[in-house]
Amino acid sequence: MEAINGRPKREIKKGETRRHIISILVNNEFGVLARIATLIAGKGYNIESLSVGDTSEANLSRITIEVKGDDIVIDQMIKQLRRLIDTVKVRDLTDMPRVERELMLIKLHAPSSKERDEILRIVQIFRGKVVDISQDSITIELTGDSDKIKAFLNLVRPFGIKEMATTGKITLKRDSMAEETQD
Repeated sequence: MEAINGRPKREIKKGETRRHIISILVNNEFGVLARIATLIAGKGYNIESLSVGDTSEANLSRITIEVKGDDIVIDQMIKQLRRLIDTVKVRDLTDMPRVERELMLIKLHAPSSKERDEILRIVQIFRGKVVDISQDSITIELTGDSDKIKAFLNLVRPFGIKEMATTGKITLKRDSMAEETQD
């Protein structure tokens, strides 16, 4: 079986799409993000999630992008990303063991002490953190994978969401002892 990006190529049906998590290490220079976004948009893909942040090296930034597409087209896109100026490293983490997190800040309606108590119980179960509270609202910080964020939202939505903001996914390849012994 042929390999794509060092991983076995999945058998896919023509036109079948799936979620891809792409990690891009870039020089921290003006215009890099715009060039990457233009390339992806030029392929006709919508960026589902985007996160940009510092790395342990001051001159480098890590961009994590989630896009939906088939393996063949995503592989072509990755090859083009590698050719961009200021791109240091590009990896498709889709099939790799990885740690993935998102951050959500959410302000909920909580006009009564009964509602605040119910919300606080849910926050505790999900290991969230209350970051602000007022007479009629409560603001919560929650980190986790997409499933945890969605599950929390399903439980608190009935209280009424006043405001909400989420980050894009941040992802790092997992380096486990089990994986190292298999290489």
